[in-house]
Amino acid sequence: LPLYSVFTVDAIALPRLQKANLEGVLGSKNTQTWSPDLDNAANKKFVSAYMAKHGGYPSFYGAQAYDSIMLIKSAVEAVNGDLSNKDAVRNALRAANYDSVRGRYTYGNNGMPIQNFYLREVTKDSEGRWTTKVVETVYTNHQDRYAKDCSL
Repeated sequence: LPLYSVFTVDAIALPRLQKANLEGVLGSKNTQTWSPDLDNAANKKFVSAYMAKHGGYPSFYGAQAYDSIMLIKSAVEAVNGDLSNKDAVRNALRAANYDSVRGRYTYGNNGMPIQNFYLREVTKDSEGRWTTKVVETVYTNHQDRYAKDCSL
Protein backbone atom coordinates (compact mmCIF):
# COMPACT_ATOMS: atom_id res chain seq x y z
CA LEU A 1 0.00 0.00 0.00
CA PRO A 2 1.68 3.26 -1.06
CA LEU A 3 2.07 6.08 1.41
CA TYR A 4 0.31 9.32 0.44
CA SER A 5 1.74 12.53 1.79
CA VAL A 6 1.84 16.23 1.12
CA PHE A 7 5.33 17.39 2.16
CA THR A 8 7.00 14.81 4.40
CA VAL A 9 8.54 12.34 1.96
CA ASP A 10 11.62 13.98 0.49
CA ALA A 11 15.40 13.90 0.72
CA ILE A 12 15.31 14.47 4.48
CA ALA A 13 13.33 11.30 5.21
CA LEU A 14 14.11 9.05 2.24
CA PRO A 15 17.69 8.01 3.19
CA ARG A 16 16.47 6.85 6.61
CA LEU A 17 13.45 5.11 5.13
CA GLN A 18 15.68 3.37 2.59
CA LYS A 19 18.17 2.35 5.30
CA ALA A 20 15.27 0.81 7.24
CA ASN A 21 14.23 -0.97 4.02
CA LEU A 22 10.68 0.41 4.20
CA GLU A 23 9.96 -0.36 0.56
CA GLY A 24 6.29 0.55 0.95
CA VAL A 25 7.48 4.12 0.49
CA LEU A 26 8.44 3.39 -3.13
CA GLY A 27 5.62 4.50 -5.38
CA SER A 28 4.30 6.96 -2.80
CA LYS A 29 3.10 10.24 -4.20
CA ASN A 30 3.20 13.79 -2.87
CA THR A 31 2.88 17.32 -4.17
CA GLN A 32 5.49 20.03 -4.07
CA THR A 33 6.68 23.15 -5.88
CA TRP A 34 10.12 21.65 -6.50
CA SER A 35 11.70 18.31 -7.35
CA PRO A 36 15.34 17.35 -7.88
CA ASP A 37 14.55 16.28 -11.45
CA LEU A 38 13.02 19.55 -12.66
CA ASP A 39 14.49 20.21 -16.08
CA ASN A 40 16.02 23.67 -15.87
CA ALA A 41 19.64 24.82 -15.82
CA ALA A 42 19.54 26.37 -12.33
CA ASN A 43 18.09 23.21 -10.81
CA LYS A 44 20.55 20.91 -12.56
CA LYS A 45 23.46 23.05 -11.32
CA PHE A 46 22.08 23.19 -7.77
CA VAL A 47 21.34 19.46 -7.49
CA SER A 48 24.69 18.49 -9.02
CA ALA A 49 26.68 20.78 -6.70
CA TYR A 50 24.69 19.69 -3.65
CA MET A 51 25.15 16.00 -4.41
CA ALA A 52 28.87 16.44 -5.05
CA LYS A 53 29.31 18.12 -1.67
CA HIS A 54 26.86 16.13 0.48
CA GLY A 55 26.57 12.76 -1.26
CA GLY A 56 22.80 12.79 -1.51
CA TYR A 57 19.85 14.69 -2.87
CA PRO A 58 18.89 18.12 -1.54
CA SER A 59 15.56 18.50 0.19
CA PHE A 60 12.79 20.90 -0.73
CA TYR A 61 14.00 23.05 2.17
CA GLY A 62 17.49 23.19 0.70
CA ALA A 63 16.08 24.23 -2.66
CA GLN A 64 13.94 26.87 -0.98
CA ALA A 65 16.93 28.22 0.96
CA TYR A 66 19.03 28.35 -2.21
CA ASP A 67 16.26 30.21 -4.05
CA SER A 68 15.94 32.66 -1.16
CA ILE A 69 19.63 33.55 -1.31
CA MET A 70 19.52 33.89 -5.10
CA LEU A 71 16.45 36.16 -4.83
CA ILE A 72 18.22 38.39 -2.31
CA LYS A 73 21.35 38.45 -4.48
CA SER A 74 19.29 39.47 -7.53
CA ALA A 75 17.67 42.32 -5.60
CA VAL A 76 20.99 43.62 -4.23
CA GLU A 77 22.45 43.55 -7.74
CA ALA A 78 19.37 45.28 -9.19
CA VAL A 79 19.85 48.25 -6.84
CA ASN A 80 23.64 48.21 -7.33
CA GLY A 81 24.14 47.42 -3.66
CA ASP A 82 22.29 50.55 -2.49
CA LEU A 83 19.87 49.20 0.10
CA SER A 84 18.87 52.64 1.36
CA ASN A 85 15.99 52.96 -1.13
CA LYS A 86 13.55 50.50 0.45
CA ASP A 87 10.97 50.83 -2.35
CA ALA A 88 13.59 49.96 -4.98
CA VAL A 89 14.74 46.96 -2.94
CA ARG A 90 11.15 45.81 -2.42
CA ASN A 91 10.42 46.14 -6.15
CA ALA A 92 13.59 44.24 -7.01
CA LEU A 93 12.56 41.42 -4.67
CA ARG A 94 9.08 41.30 -6.19
CA ALA A 95 10.60 41.10 -9.68
CA ALA A 96 12.21 37.74 -8.79
CA ASN A 97 14.66 38.32 -11.62
CA TYR A 98 16.88 35.28 -11.21
CA ASP A 99 17.04 31.68 -12.38
CA SER A 100 15.03 29.77 -9.78
CA VAL A 101 15.54 26.06 -9.19
CA ARG A 102 11.73 25.85 -9.43
CA GLY A 103 11.68 27.49 -12.85
CA ARG A 104 10.18 30.89 -13.57
CA TYR A 105 7.65 32.22 -11.07
CA THR A 106 6.15 35.57 -10.14
CA TYR A 107 4.58 37.09 -7.05
CA GLY A 108 0.88 37.78 -6.72
CA ASN A 109 -0.75 40.89 -5.34
CA ASN A 110 -0.57 39.40 -1.83
CA GLY A 111 3.13 38.60 -2.00
CA MET A 112 2.65 34.84 -2.42
CA PRO A 113 4.41 33.05 -5.28
CA ILE A 114 2.49 32.19 -8.43
CA GLN A 115 4.18 28.95 -9.38
CA ASN A 116 3.78 25.39 -10.56
CA PHE A 117 2.93 22.47 -8.28
CA TYR A 118 4.04 18.96 -9.19
CA LEU A 119 2.85 15.47 -8.38
CA ARG A 120 5.97 13.53 -7.44
CA GLU A 121 6.55 9.83 -6.96
CA VAL A 122 9.16 8.13 -4.79
CA THR A 123 11.40 6.01 -6.99
CA LYS A 124 14.97 4.70 -7.24
CA ASP A 125 17.55 6.58 -9.29
CA SER A 126 20.08 4.86 -11.57
CA GLU A 127 22.31 4.16 -8.56
CA GLY A 128 19.51 2.73 -6.42
CA ARG A 129 19.08 5.79 -4.19
CA TRP A 130 15.53 6.69 -3.30
CA THR A 131 14.39 10.05 -4.61
CA THR A 132 11.35 11.74 -6.06
CA LYS A 133 10.53 12.35 -9.69
CA VAL A 134 7.86 14.48 -11.29
CA VAL A 135 4.89 12.49 -12.57
CA GLU A 136 2.87 15.47 -13.78
CA THR A 137 2.27 19.16 -13.26
CA VAL A 138 -0.77 19.51 -11.01
CA TYR A 139 -1.05 23.31 -11.21
CA THR A 140 0.58 25.68 -13.66
CA ASN A 141 1.22 29.22 -12.41
CA HIS A 142 -1.07 28.61 -9.46
CA GLN A 143 -2.11 31.57 -7.32
CA ASP A 144 -3.45 30.94 -3.84
CA ARG A 145 -7.19 31.23 -3.33
CA TYR A 146 -6.90 34.11 -0.84
CA ALA A 147 -5.12 36.52 -3.19
CA LYS A 148 -8.39 38.26 -4.06
CA ASP A 149 -8.96 39.03 -0.36
CA CYS A 150 -5.50 40.32 0.51
CA SER A 151 -3.28 42.81 -1.22
CA LEU A 152 -0.05 44.33 -0.02
